[in-house]
Amino acid sequence: MNEILTQEKSIYLQIEEMIENDILRDILREEEQAPSTNELARRYAINPATAAKGVNRLVDAGILYKKRGLGMFVQTGAREQILAKRRAAFQQEYLKSFLHEAKDLGISKEELIEMIRKEG
Repeated sequence: MNEILTQEKSIYLQIEEMIENDILRDILREEEQAPSTNELARRYAINPATAAKGVNRLVDAGILYKKRGLGMFVQTGAREQILAKRRAAFQQEYLKSFLHEAKDLGISKEELIEMIRKEG
């Protein structure tokens, strides 16, 4: 988790996304301890309440869970849950607008597939 915070979106959302990214990259594995809110606050020079808001969103989503007196841990199945969420967001945010633009430009499905093959 050596990423830099930006002004593009709320800090707590960036904290949430960084932890998710670490889970997706297997930097944080299931049942391993996640960084504490105080650790995140020190690392990024942010208010601990802001770090806690990002972490608590992951707890609410079932990605992390609390072990009383020990801290936050990665929930079993968290990686798959994040993948499913991000795939759905990809479809909603990117794919729909991509296909709409292709349709407006008169690009056929076959042409799209060929473009993807060339790029991929």
